[in-house]
Amino acid sequence: MSNLLFEKATDTLLSDISLDKVGGWVEDLLRTIWNFIPKLLLATAIFILGWWISKLLCKLIKKAFLKSNTDPAAVSFIYSFLLCALRIVVIITAIAQLGVNITALLTAIGAATVTIGLALQDTMKNIASGVMIIINKPFRAGDYVEFETLQGTVQKILITNTYLLTIDNREVIIPNSRITNNNIINYTAQDLRCLDLKYNISYSDDIAEAKRVILEVLDTDKRFLKVPEPLIAVTEHGDNAVVILTRVWCKTSDYWDLYYYIQEQIKLSFDKAGITIPFNQVDLHISKDRPTGT
Repeated sequence: MSNLLFEKATDTLLSDISLDKVGGWVEDLLRTIWNFIPKLLLATAIFILGWWISKLLCKLIKKAFLKSNTDPAAVSFIYSFLLCALRIVVIITAIAQLGVNITALLTAIGAATVTIGLALQDTMKNIASGVMIIINKPFRAGDYVEFETLQGTVQKILITNTYLLTIDNREVIIPNSRITNNNIINYTAQDLRCLDLKYNISYSDDIAEAKRVILEVLDTDKRFLKVPEPLIAVTEHGDNAVVILTRVWCKTSDYWDLYYYIQEQIKLSFDKAGITIPFNQVDLHISKDRPTGT
């Protein structure tokens, strides 16, 4: 009985679906596909061309900023931010060619952005911090900075991260939010730096002679500045030595060269002048009268 009912229902359905109707559906489908192909090709062309033009445009803008002596770190940030924004516009424009309702799409994107923003709070903080770094300029590309236990030269500032290159050529990537929320030392922000050094001499040595020798070393190199005036003074009476403070100014770019130079020259000059640099030592006394084994 059930088979008979099924056969009758099938016959009724087939009678309702005529070949003309099937042909009409196929024709409508082909017409829809045919009409959609130009839109798809146009959207593809806009996407590919826009993707390429956006990168080319950003490169030209980057070159223009660099020629105007804009901070390279700021240029890197602007380049990455502008490239991202332009490519979003390209994607939306390409989708619009497919007949998608852009208003509804932007509304959906806005809602998705809020949801994603809540899920990616750290990333949004890094982006905001990157903007603050570019605006406040606590450092520039090429500056030598110290952050927490890290030291290095600033290479570039991107949307979410800042890149440092350490003295031993290691690249360090720091989230921007960590930089804005912590103390940072910029060693190259000023044109001048102070060499602040201490030298120990023996209590039996002539203090005036030691100060004369240090001043003589400073006079041998014009990179040590006369203004501000160098300071050479006794700063401490230590347990084993008299401590002489030497404070002299130089250009920031000459700091490390002069640091190593003065350390070597002071030792050589002290040796030549017979000035002793004390060091910890232990005197061992052996008594001959003491019985063996006691």
